[in-house]
Amino acid sequence: MRSWPIGLVVLVLLISCNQGKEKENADESIPPEEIAVPERIDDFIPQQDKYIRIAEDVRIKDYFTFMDNLIHSIDTFREYTIDEYLLVYANRWLLDTLMNSDYYQQKARGNFIYNQPDYVVLRAGDSLLMPDSSMAVAWQNLQDGMVLDVNIPEFRLRLISGTDTLLSCPVRVGQNKKKFLKLVNRNVDLRTPVGNGEIIRIVRIPYHVDPETGKRYDSTKRDDNRYTKMPIIPWLEPSINNIRYGTLIHPTTNPRTLGRAYSNGCIGTTEADGWFIYYYVPVGTPVRFRYDLIVCGERGDSVRLRDIYKLYNP
Repeated sequence: MRSWPIGLVVLVLLISCNQGKEKENADESIPPEEIAVPERIDDFIPQQDKYIRIAEDVRIKDYFTFMDNLIHSIDTFREYTIDEYLLVYANRWLLDTLMNSDYYQQKARGNFIYNQPDYVVLRAGDSLLMPDSSMAVAWQNLQDGMVLDVNIPEFRLRLISGTDTLLSCPVRVGQNKKKFLKLVNRNVDLRTPVGNGEIIRIVRIPYHVDPETGKRYDSTKRDDNRYTKMPIIPWLEPSINNIRYGTLIHPTTNPRTLGRAYSNGCIGTTEADGWFIYYYVPVGTPVRFRYDLIVCGERGDSVRLRDIYKLYNP
C-alpha cells in the first residue's frame, strides 16, 4: 500500500465535494409540559413526566437550536446524561422525519422541496418520549461496539455495532487523479485515504465552498436539472492514521454520482443516509477506510472488485 500525502486544509477540504451541483401519544393521566422554540424554552421546567409536548412548529433551520435548548433544560434533572443522540434514539420517528426531508424521497411522492431548511420536522402538539435509564444503557452498549466502515472500491459505507449492521449504503469516493484547487492554490491528490481513525469533528450546519474556485455557494443543481437551496444536513470529519486529510463524510445533492469515484476525496451519501449516520456516529466513533478488492457477493461467493486506484496494478 502506498503512503498518502497530507491533504487539504481542513476547513476547505471539500466542504463542498458537491461542487455546487450538487409516537407515541402522551400519557393522558400526566399532562405533558409544553415548550416553545426558541423564545420560551428557557421557561421550561422539567417535571417527572414521561413526555414533552411541542408547543410550536420547529423547522430544520431552527432544529439544532431547539435541541440544544431542550437538552440544556432537561439534562440536569436526571441521574444519567441525556443528550441529543439519546433523545433521538428514544424517538426514532424524529429521525425518520428528518430522513424524509430528502429531496429525492419527496420528489418520488410528487413534492418539490426548494428550501429544505424550511421543512417542518416537529409540529405543535407532537410529543417526545423522555428516555429512561434502560434506554441510556442500551444506547451506550450500541455505541461501545460502533464502527463506521467504508470499503472504497466497493463504494459502500456500513455502520456496524458488534455483529449487527445498522446501515449499509452506497457512497461515492474520491477520484483517482490530482486536481488544482484554487482554495489551496496547489494540486491535490483527490483519492480517499486508506487507514483507521475516528470521528474528530462534526459540523451541524455546513458552510459550502467550491474548492476549485474558492467561492461560497448556497444553491445546487439537482439530478433532475432543477435548482434548490442547499440543505442543512451535518457532515462529519474523521482523522485517518492520525492525519486530518479533510476527507469529510457528508450528503451529496446528486445521488446519481453514488457508486463512482467522483468526489474531491470525500465520502458522499444520500441526504437520508446523512441524517442516519449523524445520529449514530458521534465524535470519537472509530472509522475504518479500507481498500478490499475481494468481497462476498449476494450469493455468498467471492467477488473481485475493480481496482479503481490501481494500487495493486499500477
